[in-house]
Amino acid sequence: MARPILEAELKDIGEGVIAMGALVESTISTAIRTLKERDPDAARALIIEDERIDDMEDEINELCLRFLATQQPVAGDLRYVISIMKIIRDLERIGDHCEDIAKYTLRFEKEECFKELIDIQRMADMASRMVKNAIDAFVHRDLRLARKVWKADEEVDEIFRDLHDELLEFAEKDSKNAKQCIMLLFIAAHLERIADYATNICEEAVFVMEGAIEME
Repeated sequence: MARPILEAELKDIGEGVIAMGALVESTISTAIRTLKERDPDAARALIIEDERIDDMEDEINELCLRFLATQQPVAGDLRYVISIMKIIRDLERIGDHCEDIAKYTLRFEKEECFKELIDIQRMADMASRMVKNAIDAFVHRDLRLARKVWKADEEVDEIFRDLHDELLEFAEKDSKNAKQCIMLLFIAAHLERIADYATNICEEAVFVMEGAIEME
């Protein structure tokens, strides 16, 4: 096919990734908001919304497969499309983590949280921002931004470790709130994994730019 057609197909694929990334980014924030507000209706809507994320992954994956079959790309174009197929898989997994957080919201529906969700909110804000920056780094081929996300993951890990120790210690001292501590710990673990997926996306950005993954 002529290069203009190839470029048009790559543009469609790229726009699909941007749209999927934006949806996933907002889903992270929504998941934590529904938890804080004890909003079961919003939680159920978010669970249903995950199907849309799954559908977007399927649609983009189909575009990528068709592109690989018809264009037989080499070098940079090949790396780009293969990386996108990995990225949308990671975005779909982030959506799954958000769905799981929404399910915890339903379990919290009739409970008063014994602890303010300051650290949980901070992790969610950082994870959401990391996903946005990771997609931007990939789309704009911004190595500096990719490394910024990678560094942010270290901070998320540190918050998670501190929160993990705090919640386990509290659970041991207060059996009444032990179950809630464990649920909060699982929610924090989901956010920590979301941040990890953001770094995966940045690794793909580096791979596209340099042909190898090297974040140092």
